[in-house]
Amino acid sequence: MKVRGLRGATTVARNDREEILKATRELMEEIVRANDIDVDDVASVILTMTPDLNAAFPAFAVRQLPGWQWVPLMCATEIDVPGALPRSIRVLVHLNTDKRQDELVHVYLGEAVQLRPDIATR
Repeated sequence: MKVRGLRGATTVARNDREEILKATRELMEEIVRANDIDVDDVASVILTMTPDLNAAFPAFAVRQLPGWQWVPLMCATEIDVPGALPRSIRVLVHLNTDKRQDELVHVYLGEAVQLRPDIATR
């Protein structure tokens, strides 16, 4: 079994606590569903948000999912690159898996599809 990185991202319409938490939950639930993840196989998760979002910690939403309260979670601010996609929430899941890199389903929702159209549309 190897540790693999599994990516995902989503966007919100505004800097609102409930929107951030809802979008984060939806993103994580879709990542879990698309990859048939057992929470016991998750080593850790890094969540970032663009600097225009600060109304909530996205890790709070992940901790509300059954079993995820034991997974190490970390939040950070995304680099403020001029012209970058605004109001974005990104996630990097470190997953113990037997799957090959090309078998992982990276999930991009909302406007975040434009971040990685090469893998978001497969």
